[in-house]
Amino acid sequence: METFVVPRYLAFFGELTMELFLAGEGARIAHLGCRTGYPDRQLLESIQGASVVGFDASAAALELARNKVATLGDVPIEYYEARELPTEFEDGSFSHAMSLHPIGSVEDREALYREMYRLLYPGGQALLALPLRGSFQELGDLLREYALKFDDGELGSAVEEAMASRHTLETLSEEIEGSGLDDVDVEIRQTTLSFDSGRAFIEDPVTRLLVLPEVQTWLPGVDMEKPWDYVRDAIDKYWSEGQFELSLNVGCASSRKLE
Repeated sequence: METFVVPRYLAFFGELTMELFLAGEGARIAHLGCRTGYPDRQLLESIQGASVVGFDASAAALELARNKVATLGDVPIEYYEARELPTEFEDGSFSHAMSLHPIGSVEDREALYREMYRLLYPGGQALLALPLRGSFQELGDLLREYALKFDDGELGSAVEEAMASRHTLETLSEEIEGSGLDDVDVEIRQTTLSFDSGRAFIEDPVTRLLVLPEVQTWLPGVDMEKPWDYVRDAIDKYWSEGQFELSLNVGCASSRKLE
């Protein structure tokens, strides 16, 4: 995560999130799904007097996050294990709540929004960064091709529906507003991820830790072993003379708790 995923992938989401931060001195930030703690140190460096409290379900990720903090000396960053929401912190404890690239269902995202709303004090800012519609389009095309070739109509329909239902700026705003958060503004940045081969794509830590789990949420209960084998071989066939470029539309929504 730290060596490959953050600089090559997660940094796109973190940098856009930090651009949208509206924070004065003494900001208290809740980082939901903090993983190994990016971009907590960067936030402390850019916001005078800030403090960060991170939450994650992975004990291993939190151990690494805490070890990183220990090398920084006495800094106001704390990490807590939270396997479910809501967390144990009191209502209105934070000026900011953020989450980078959360993976889960619509219901999981709605629980995340509710927790952000609960943790924020009135006037607080929530920031959510995630891939928007158009992201991983090439991957969707290859999975649809597999479904057509092997007459897997169920998989083909699921992929078609998932690609069409990915958030746009408008639908993300509507979903967030449904939680009670308001004044929603969504920014988007377009980029690509490059891979040298099908095997490089499948084995890349970015793919294994974030892209494939994201895709798997589109297809709950589907055995993806054979489709992924097909995707690997198809990349080698179609991009044999160049790199495989995977589209990524990075979106970040900023919203406020106005009450």
